[in-house]
Amino acid sequence: MNSSIVSIGLSNPGSPIPQEEISRFMQKAHQVSPEEARKLDFLYRKSGIDFRYSVLEDFEKKEFKDFTFFPNNAALLPFPGTRARMEVFENQAPILAAHAAKNALEQAGVESSAISHLILVSCTGMVAPGVELDLIRRLGIPSAVERYAIHFMGCYAAFTGIRLADQLVKANPKARVLVVSVELCTLHFQKEFTEDNLLANSLFGDGAAAALVTKSDQGLQIKNYFSEVLWEGEKDMAWKIGDFGFEMRLSQYIPSLLNQGIRRLRDLFEEKFNFSQVQHVAIHPGGKQILLQVQEAFGLPAEVNRHALEVLRTCGNMSSVSILFVLERMLQDSTIYGDILALGFGPGLTLETTHYEKR
Repeated sequence: MNSSIVSIGLSNPGSPIPQEEISRFMQKAHQVSPEEARKLDFLYRKSGIDFRYSVLEDFEKKEFKDFTFFPNNAALLPFPGTRARMEVFENQAPILAAHAAKNALEQAGVESSAISHLILVSCTGMVAPGVELDLIRRLGIPSAVERYAIHFMGCYAAFTGIRLADQLVKANPKARVLVVSVELCTLHFQKEFTEDNLLANSLFGDGAAAALVTKSDQGLQIKNYFSEVLWEGEKDMAWKIGDFGFEMRLSQYIPSLLNQGIRRLRDLFEEKFNFSQVQHVAIHPGGKQILLQVQEAFGLPAEVNRHALEVLRTCGNMSSVSILFVLERMLQDSTIYGDILALGFGPGLTLETTHYEKR
């Protein structure tokens, strides 16, 4: 009997914000010309995203005077520093994470007192004492629980969390491991008008997801995993701490780099996962072009991206949380069973994969 993800709980803050409203905010915040505004609007309309969520209400406000986090002036000065953004993370991340975790536990019919290990995943905020300690108190998890924090790895970090959970269950078959990923990406909005910022500002949203991993013959059984670094993309995706939040390097060449890298690895995927026999693929919805390029590299039909595209459309890219949203939809989809290969990407350029079997 393998380790399995037996339930996945989800959470988003507030109400969904239409992408066109966020586009209007960005046009004002960047103080762009009418021509640049049209280009920005085109970028947002072609993003494949209809809605996103944010812990900040300012993105749906039409007037600067109504802002509650950003300054009430057109220049957004003084621009909020990293400390102010982390204070929001410290207050809001535990609320969102707890909601997702409660959802996962309720689905599985497992009491919080039965959790033996707690793994927190986040790349958009850090605080000590950490969010995992806050979760212990909010959920009633025993204070003696073994806890781990996986920080700053980027969009593929949930893969690392699930892999660690799998190893913990293999070492202790009675373990019940709760993996909680929470990302408040929109805290790190940057107003400087650069290609990196324009892409990041058009894609990212906030969310949380929790996966319960135990020894079980139900759910998504964890069969295997694989990690590789595509070194040619080392400078095309990066994530650094700046004076005004976290700063992202996000090149427009990432989709094509992934396409080329995966084509080189296809024989290895066949050897390790018997990929030609895998019925389903769960691709991290990092962007519309990423989904299309990875699909093309594997020679797969458009149908494989159905759930990933829907997560992207309704939530945007929530960094490490996104893949768990995709897997949750596949877990609930009664038409999906058998092998599933999940793929995620992040700084490095890192490629992570996990092979599941849905029972």
